[in-house]
Amino acid sequence: MWRNWAGNVAARPVRSVAPASTGELAEALRAAAEDGLTAKAVGSGHSFTSTAATGGVLIRPERLTAIRSIDKAAGTVTAEAGVQLKHLNAALAAEGLSLTNMGDIMEQTVAGATSTGTHGTGRDSGSIAAQITALEIVTADGSVLTCSADERPEVFAAARIGLGALGVISAVTFAVEPVFLLTAREEPMPFDRVMAEFDALAAENEHFEFYWFPHTDSCNTKRNNRSQGPAAPLPAVRGWIDDELLSNGVFKAACAVGRAAPAAIPGIARISSRALSARTYTDIPYKVFTSPRRVRFVEMEYALPREAAVEAIRELKATVERSSLRISFPVEVRVAPADDIALSTASGRDSAYVAVHMYRGSRYQEYFTAVEKIMTERGGRPHWGKMHTRDADYFRTVYPRFTEFTQLRDQLDPARLFANDYLRRVLGS
Repeated sequence: MWRNWAGNVAARPVRSVAPASTGELAEALRAAAEDGLTAKAVGSGHSFTSTAATGGVLIRPERLTAIRSIDKAAGTVTAEAGVQLKHLNAALAAEGLSLTNMGDIMEQTVAGATSTGTHGTGRDSGSIAAQITALEIVTADGSVLTCSADERPEVFAAARIGLGALGVISAVTFAVEPVFLLTAREEPMPFDRVMAEFDALAAENEHFEFYWFPHTDSCNTKRNNRSQGPAAPLPAVRGWIDDELLSNGVFKAACAVGRAAPAAIPGIARISSRALSARTYTDIPYKVFTSPRRVRFVEMEYALPREAAVEAIRELKATVERSSLRISFPVEVRVAPADDIALSTASGRDSAYVAVHMYRGSRYQEYFTAVEKIMTERGGRPHWGKMHTRDADYFRTVYPRFTEFTQLRDQLDPARLFANDYLRRVLGS
């Protein structure tokens, strides 16, 4: 039995394999096809959808973990599919290099993170997939295909966020740059001020995000901008208190209390929001962008046209306030520039992301249903790795290049070796 990180998705494959090379991966796919089985690759299990679930052959990533090359002159790094982002970040930092942008969790594998559209927040820099310069993919017939902006560009346009539908990624090449410093400024701010200044905050900062605490009028904002230094990391004790004790240990206990006694949640939220204090620190990128996430949850996230964000967030707040919902997790809001990836949630439009979470084991359906209604009324695109109820008919209306992707799928996987229930729902048969 395979389960994802949140525990909300499980699969029982016929067999499980862990190839150690591209050749072994190709042989595993050919064997699956010969046996009439489907095949899916998994990563670290940080998706909340069943995009990687299979009852056929489960391809595990733990032996495809080589960093094949770091080319300082070209500004690239090539990593095999199973390399976790935390190991990639450490290897790059040791060479004086860095990705330009990243999300806030680095447990994911490079293939899993890019295939589902993992992103951080950025005025000018997009998702992790937007930083890809080349891919190596093993297709349904066992052949190895490489693609880039110059080689098989039609595949490159789609496969950077391919949902595992076009083939199994064996290696990813990213653009990197000399390591730099970021100054993070975290500051509590009233909800109405954040809404009034949202456009300015997004425009004036390289990386802006905020968290709104349901049942309160309080937000915590974070602004990350490049700095000339010097480095001024968080003191070890302050970092442990804020990020481990409070954000994980105490927060987990509060969530557990809230799950057992939902009526206590608004009071806990008010205390939590008042406990926030401003802090500023300067460090290398991955130590600023990422943070530990040890409290397990389920999540829904939608990408909206940037201009629709404030109205949607205000409606979300009003919906929570007039309902009997009790929400222990903050709502996270981030931004991204338009990109040129066919099924990117930011494809062709500047976007704002609204993410909602519930503590694992809590009743989330009513909350997520209400959020999804607000988002879909504004043409929202759900994160491919996070919970949603949308299907292919909906995606045809919000992705102008949806048919381009499905036609490429027909070419690369006509027999649907990589199909599963999730892909049949979101892409069609």
